[in-house]
Amino acid sequence: MQAAYSQDVDGLIGLAKAYFEAAYTMDAEKFATIFDPSASVTRRDDQGGAVVTPIAKWLDLVRGMPSPRDAGSMRRDEILSIAITGDLAVLTLRLRLPPREVTDLLSCFHLNGRWQIVQKVFAAEILS
Repeated sequence: MQAAYSQDVDGLIGLAKAYFEAAYTMDAEKFATIFDPSASVTRRDDQGGAVVTPIAKWLDLVRGMPSPRDAGSMRRDEILSIAITGDLAVLTLRLRLPPREVTDLLSCFHLNGRWQIVQKVFAAEILS
């Protein structure tokens, strides 16, 4: 049992590293490899409500975003927590995407032999 858990954690750490790299380079194609095609992205709007965006539309938005790498920004990525229950996991990540610092909750399923993100919920704060 311990070996299987260790592999799960290693797989989720690998997923987080791929996510951090995709975010730093704003690489929609790299993001697409770690998100399930049915995934969605949820954030708060300016009026305090929730906005849910299908992953395909979110990836289109990413394609138009400048990358922190191209802006010369220093990376600051952090895995805050990993919670695993069977084939379900939640990653809590924090990363810097100037001018914001973003906290992501990534719900993941172990699908087709690997971990994939099925839901991204995030909040962003303006850096001071």
